[in-house]
Amino acid sequence: MVAHVGTMAFLGLEARRVDVQVQISSGAVGFFTVGLPDKAVKESRERVQATLDAIGLALPPRRVVVNLSPADLPKEGSHYDLPIALGLLCAMGLVPADALDGYLVIGELGLDGRIAPVPGVLLAALHAAEHELGLICPASQGGEAAWAGEVDVVAAPDLLSLLNHLKGTQLLSPPERSLAELTRSGPDMAEIKGQETAKRAIEIAAAGGHNLLMSGPPGSGKSLLAAALPGILPELTPSEALEVSMVASIAGELEGGRLVRTRPFRAPHHSASMPALVGGGARARPGEVSLAHLGILFLDELPEFQRGVLDSLRQPLETGTVMVARAAAHVSYPARVQLIAAMNPCRCGHLGDAAQACSRAPKCAADYQARISGPLLDRIDLHVDVPAVSAADLSLPPPAETSADVARRVAAARALQTARYAGHSARTNAEADGKLLEASATPDEAGRKLLTQAAEQLRLSARGYHRVLRVARTLADLAGAESVTRMHIAEALSYRRRPPTN
Repeated sequence: MVAHVGTMAFLGLEARRVDVQVQISSGAVGFFTVGLPDKAVKESRERVQATLDAIGLALPPRRVVVNLSPADLPKEGSHYDLPIALGLLCAMGLVPADALDGYLVIGELGLDGRIAPVPGVLLAALHAAEHELGLICPASQGGEAAWAGEVDVVAAPDLLSLLNHLKGTQLLSPPERSLAELTRSGPDMAEIKGQETAKRAIEIAAAGGHNLLMSGPPGSGKSLLAAALPGILPELTPSEALEVSMVASIAGELEGGRLVRTRPFRAPHHSASMPALVGGGARARPGEVSLAHLGILFLDELPEFQRGVLDSLRQPLETGTVMVARAAAHVSYPARVQLIAAMNPCRCGHLGDAAQACSRAPKCAADYQARISGPLLDRIDLHVDVPAVSAADLSLPPPAETSADVARRVAAARALQTARYAGHSARTNAEADGKLLEASATPDEAGRKLLTQAAEQLRLSARGYHRVLRVARTLADLAGAESVTRMHIAEALSYRRRPPTN
């Protein structure tokens, strides 16, 4: 007899059906797992045997073969433990053969029989719902699986209670959907004294989803400004929350199986490798740029990152996706992020301050800034200088405008964009393509003339030209204006990076 239990393998955010086939036959005693298993899958033999011992069962002294079909699809991870154990119990006649029909199974086994959480439960539940199947998963992740819709979720805390449920002697209650608490972390805009230009740029970036680069000396407040940005961004919509949670689920970062409600804020250290930032590694896991999907990727000390690592962001910033190529498969992850970067103007950080600047200025500044490639800088919409805060600014009372005040203006601008791009793939002005810009951001005659002149003088690329239009459209949205005017074009141009002069 061959027992069959359905589970799945994950390729990025794609779930592929895997048939776990278990056969107990005569022959040399042993436990063999075939079908391209990785080390974690091979080690499931030990966990399964220990789990059976914990509930008072033992494997028969016979030949046990576990085949993971299709055999040419790589199998990775510990979530095969539970389907293998259930397949064994079916082959031993301890679980009715039809009890698992119509279910997919996912879960890791502990040595004491408990079912531990695993990455990818939300994706597994969505796959099960799409194919009108049920899902058996760890109890701690039942709330995560319940978001997949009309799917029969059996969330079991341990193998013994699951067996009793399958036999009908114990009923496991269906899990309830679980949401993470909506929290606003980070400093309030009212805590930031001075830096009015930078605060204006932060508001524009939040309203239109634009990339932003802040340059200034140490201690000028660049990191503080970036940390305040999540507090003015709108809450995730239900569909966006599902997208973000899918990436967090496959990375194993959904706490307690609760769906994410706030936009991600990822701030990797400048020592991060290319796989850590854009994804990859032995299992092609999502990187920081995907874990920040629909949120913020904050890169502090931007020139300190390896140049190759920074240039690997060029394609994700342009397309909103990351493609990780492997010999066995190509894996893609979403990566629609806001890049917020900060840097010192030079290595010592005090360019322009005669009292503190090093003796190599200004050459040291040119060498330091040259570590960031021009194509990457061209993908950043807003460039703003953040000067040192004066003692006079620090002595002033806190600003009257709070993050809540700014968030209301940002929400109003985002609402205009949602209505404007209804039926299109774009969500914000930063995502609008040339066709949408022509329809919504064509400036008046004075604005068009100014933009044409500036494009020639600043030597704007086609990408840079459209980015100015996108920022101008956001400025008009913040002002509640229907059309883009010369005033909006002028302010948008003020945030462009000036080419170096000879």
